[in-house]
Amino acid sequence: MAEFKIKSTTEGGLLAAITVIMGLIAVYMPILGTIATLLWPMPIIILVVRHGLKSGVISIIAATIIMAALISPLNAIHLVATFGPPSLALGYGFQKNWPAAKILLTGFGAAILGVAVSSVLLLAISGINPFDMETQVGAMEEALQEAISMYETMGMSPEQLAQLQEQFTMIFKLMGMLMPLAVISAGLLTTWINFAAGGKVLRRLGYQVASLPPFDEWRLPKLLLYVFGFSLVGLYWGSSRSIDWLYQLSLNANLLATFGGFLQGIAVLSNLLRERVSRFVFWLILIFIFFNGTFSQILGFIGLFDMIFDYRKRFQKRKDTL
Repeated sequence: MAEFKIKSTTEGGLLAAITVIMGLIAVYMPILGTIATLLWPMPIIILVVRHGLKSGVISIIAATIIMAALISPLNAIHLVATFGPPSLALGYGFQKNWPAAKILLTGFGAAILGVAVSSVLLLAISGINPFDMETQVGAMEEALQEAISMYETMGMSPEQLAQLQEQFTMIFKLMGMLMPLAVISAGLLTTWINFAAGGKVLRRLGYQVASLPPFDEWRLPKLLLYVFGFSLVGLYWGSSRSIDWLYQLSLNANLLATFGGFLQGIAVLSNLLRERVSRFVFWLILIFIFFNGTFSQILGFIGLFDMIFDYRKRFQKRKDTL
């Protein structure tokens, strides 16, 4: 038992040190910093699997104190509050041998919780509300006015300046409206990257952990199709009756459901072409579809309706009868 405690403490200290190093890279190295930020939960995930949730929490506390001294308390708290909860959730799910879907869902919920906790702490410490998009959009519009003044001195015509201002104003407004989707997308990306990378590392260490099924077999919840349908109704009601919050909610839901349908549509297409074309040709087809708005929308609809009709099952039945 004493040997186990020494090993647990030593390994916990080592992984906490790696966590601190990754935090330093995330702050001070622009390009590698993005990768380090996304993979920051990895050492904690491994520690929780090997030595339990308590060791993970202690290492996070230790890493927070060290990063606060080396970087700044605000950056340290923001990083730990955002990525600490999903790292603990994913590690606990791997340790308990949960199914892949349950681990991902729990990790995603923890990631959203982490963003909420980080935002509350940021507001309490600095008085800055990261979700106050009106202030942020106002700051961007002020910067735009300065840029337009510069372009005006360079000889750009009033018509061009007006068109430029209108385009950027629409972009800023859209950015503010899509903030919920951005938070959800960031949570999904962080969860999936650490689930995939963490699972790979743990399997190399000899652990039997859950993995996602082959991409051809991916099936997203039917709920997305209903979300898509209700979002269309919400977009109509929100725009026709000037209900801003309903329009914003429906727009985010519509884009999220559409992306889910597109992802499942790719799985359907991959399954259909698996034995018909090479993977190189498949990726060329996929790249063409991705950059073609019409075909991308069609593939998204195929994926959404596949949640009900299950085209791959129909393809297999037809193949078996031939």
